[in-house]
Amino acid sequence: MAETRVVPEVDRAAAARKAVERRRARASLKRDLTTRVVAPQTVLRRAIADQDSVEGSMRITDFLLALPAIGAGKRDRVLEDLHISPVKRLGGLGARQRAVLEEWLDGRFPVLRPRGARSRLLVLAGPTAVGKGTVAAHIREHNPEIHLSVSATTRAPRPGEIDGVHYYFVDDAEFDRLIEQNELLEYAVVHNRSRYGTPRAPIDAALDAGKTVLLEIDLQGARQVRAAEPAATLIFLLPPSWDELVQRLVGRGTEEAEERARRLRTAKVELAAQNEFDHLIVNENVADAAAEVVELSSSSAR
Repeated sequence: MAETRVVPEVDRAAAARKAVERRRARASLKRDLTTRVVAPQTVLRRAIADQDSVEGSMRITDFLLALPAIGAGKRDRVLEDLHISPVKRLGGLGARQRAVLEEWLDGRFPVLRPRGARSRLLVLAGPTAVGKGTVAAHIREHNPEIHLSVSATTRAPRPGEIDGVHYYFVDDAEFDRLIEQNELLEYAVVHNRSRYGTPRAPIDAALDAGKTVLLEIDLQGARQVRAAEPAATLIFLLPPSWDELVQRLVGRGTEEAEERARRLRTAKVELAAQNEFDHLIVNENVADAAAEVVELSSSSAR
């Protein structure tokens, strides 16, 4: 008579924890795909490289449903057109299936093709709470050769912010005057509340002196700079994941729940515009992200 093996309780508990962690990781990956924090082509490459990874274990049906604007009907038509079985996992796709899926992804979700830096005017933008200000402050402290533009804003200072260093804090009347006198390179209403703008004179003076200038602004401002200065190099800062972006916003504790929800809705719109930029940088570590920006500034100076 065969002996029945009894699985120790500790092994079952460990397996259960691992299964829960795996489900959470897949759920997080789906959110990253939906919000465009990660490109679907990147997920496919990771799945092919490691079939046992979170990406590799994702079902093709879940992968497609996580993509923006893909519903169940569209998913099923894509699988039929590409001749891919709905039971397949990304890591288990054959060579032909990988090729046709990647071709379909490239057609629907074009990958950013970085252009060569052409200007000493750099623009750093990204979604709320991604850490633009922190990266810019790191550059200010460690790379004084780069002129960091100081924006004007009508919002109140946050704890620790210094007028003239982090922002020029002005009232609505002064902001109106700056607009009327054409003293702003760009300006916009951000999060349907405060106005932000970039004073033009300090930028012109720094560029005339041969310096590299870095603007840390929002998506609307970046678009205005591109229209006014087509040669400017636009850099989009990405979070490591959507969950990390939410945690950063909640963690800084400067907004109420309603305002946080509004900012996260705006962040999804901003993330969808990342392909308008010349370079993407993931802000997983402030020093590393700052170093990548500085490297781009060095390229533009040559």
